[in-house]
Amino acid sequence: MKTKWRKWEREEIDILEEMSEAFTLKQIARRLKKHGYRRTTEGINKKLHRLGYSTRTTLDNYSCNQIAKTLCVDSSTVVAWVKRGWLRGIQRSTTQYQIKSQDLKRFLKKPPSRIKNLIASLDHLAIKTLVG
Repeated sequence: MKTKWRKWEREEIDILEEMSEAFTLKQIARRLKKHGYRRTTEGINKKLHRLGYSTRTTLDNYSCNQIAKTLCVDSSTVVAWVKRGWLRGIQRSTTQYQIKSQDLKRFLKKPPSRIKNLIASLDHLAIKTLVG
């Protein structure tokens, strides 16, 4: 029996964006189910593709939110670094960027002079957690 298509809710999309870079389609489906949503892995795959996300898990990449949480800065700060071209990132959707570990490492080693003091003041253990 074929189920009727229904519109994606904002909470579902938020879960997708949060999990898209490091979790499998099955893991995302289980998380959605915990929140009361039923989506097939095929449906999740199609939605991620439409949102501009890869469905291949990429553990060597970070979202701006992940970087911001670890470094204890606002996520808008990390987004601004990307938009200014200081930190290289790939735009995955209208509001999400994906940053490769090597690009983050390069940025933290040689930050722009305008933010050198900010980078120097960050927790070095947090930086080590991110980039090794």
